[in-house]
Amino acid sequence: MLLVITFLFCLFLGRFFYIQVIWKDKLHYLALDQWTREIPVHAGRGNIYDANGELLAGNTAAYTVYARANAVEDARGSALALAGILGLDSGELERKLSDKSKSEIVLLRKTGKETVTALAEQNIRGVYFGRDDVRVYPYGSLACQVLGFTSFDGSGTTGIEGYYNSFLAGEDGEILYETDLVGVDLEDAAPAYLPAKDGLSVRLTIDHRIQSIAEQVMGRTLSESQAKAARAIVLDPSDGSVLAMVNLPSYDLNNIPRNDIDLLNSLTRNKLVSDIYEPGSTFKIITAAANIEEGLKGNPKALPLNHVYSSSRTRTVDGTTIKCWSDHKNGKHANQTLAEALNNSCNPCFVDIALALGKETFYDYLEIFRFGRETGIDFAGETLGMLLPEKIVRDCDLARIGFGQTIAVSPLQLACAAASAVNGGFYYAPRLVKEIFSEDGSVRQETEATLLHRTVSEQTSKILSGMLEGVVRDGSGKKAYIEGYRVAGKTGTAQKYENGHIAQGKYVSSFVGYFPADEPKYLALIIVDEPQGSYYGSTVAAPCAKEIFQGIIDMMQFEKREG
Repeated sequence: MLLVITFLFCLFLGRFFYIQVIWKDKLHYLALDQWTREIPVHAGRGNIYDANGELLAGNTAAYTVYARANAVEDARGSALALAGILGLDSGELERKLSDKSKSEIVLLRKTGKETVTALAEQNIRGVYFGRDDVRVYPYGSLACQVLGFTSFDGSGTTGIEGYYNSFLAGEDGEILYETDLVGVDLEDAAPAYLPAKDGLSVRLTIDHRIQSIAEQVMGRTLSESQAKAARAIVLDPSDGSVLAMVNLPSYDLNNIPRNDIDLLNSLTRNKLVSDIYEPGSTFKIITAAANIEEGLKGNPKALPLNHVYSSSRTRTVDGTTIKCWSDHKNGKHANQTLAEALNNSCNPCFVDIALALGKETFYDYLEIFRFGRETGIDFAGETLGMLLPEKIVRDCDLARIGFGQTIAVSPLQLACAAASAVNGGFYYAPRLVKEIFSEDGSVRQETEATLLHRTVSEQTSKILSGMLEGVVRDGSGKKAYIEGYRVAGKTGTAQKYENGHIAQGKYVSSFVGYFPADEPKYLALIIVDEPQGSYYGSTVAAPCAKEIFQGIIDMMQFEKREG
């Protein structure tokens, strides 16, 4: 009996300890919920700034009006008074205020200070309001697909707003008022205040000045060429920072087309990150880099730098004939070196390189340059691209991959790969956010440049960059040339495919360029989708890069350099 009594005593003692100590906070909260009503105190959402501290996304004061039907003494009279203040139908308001089944009703969201001032003067019992800010974007459509937007409840949905929502959102608080059993406020009861914790702010790598320059240039090109779309990425090749991302057409972040889902999905998608395309001749940068690197390593399969490519303008592989883009008389053009092949963008020369290196070696470089893989950018929805499995690749497939067909990449993948090929061989993960900080200035998290791996040697990078500078100075990229600033790059013109067949008259014009050629600080990838009239990358895309670079030069006041 003594043992049984002792056991029962310990059991009850353990239960008392659990209730009084371990379960205490939850029970206290449940009790508060029974005898109090809560007015939510919304946390201030963190701001988004550009690299220089310019506000790109902020907040303006707004309020949400609530009602507790059980505390409303005169539903009809209160509805009539509220209708004039809130601009709502009095009958609908009366119906809501008479519905005792709901403890709390939202009457009006996102209203201004003048509304709540009028409400305070009326002092209608059972009606109250709380702070509920409205998200504001001072630059409207600027970098809209990068910034993203918030939902009606203020949480991040897309872009930076969505990806970094856990930092930006903060934690809501509340004001607690004691009530009786039916929810009526008790006289002289002191309210309890649980403060909100405001969200943290984000500083991007995006420079709003470069973003503005790029958007103006691409907007003008979109209009003049009557293209389907125009896009641009500007990177800092030395650390992977994204300085600008342009997707046109765009939309105003302060007037989001929420009622048209198809239009919303189309305009808000960051296609530079999430969509793929055949890069065409801009991909020859990668093929050339692989060949130069293997040659320097002593691989006998690599074609030497002094190799002279055949004057024949065609190559036949697995019964498939691949032609040079230019139509030369008698089916021939002059013999060429690799530098001249880049200048002339001659497809057969790069077929020779891909076949000479072989499938295994060439696919090793596709892996090194992260095609078919994520780049590591801090942004949701990144595509992997489309790369044929190595084991099923035929020679005719490999030949076409060599000049940028039979492979689909995201624009971001190509820009990052090109940057690593010309910056000394360093592949940095692209980044959109520099740091996360509180409004008092204390940094909570800093995003450092992340070197993922090496792609090619510095010697390869230097040789390749010299050739690409020649493309702009003497070859197909002449319309990107800026005297005194050593611009380098490569043009591209790719036919589009629809339902597995070439779409007649539809092209993607592109250009990858950077400067200074010997120490790249700014790299731009330009894409113009389905331009009308002239469609070559040399005539449509290269001039865009020149205008963007000239804008950066003027803004930063760069001095001309010799050589």
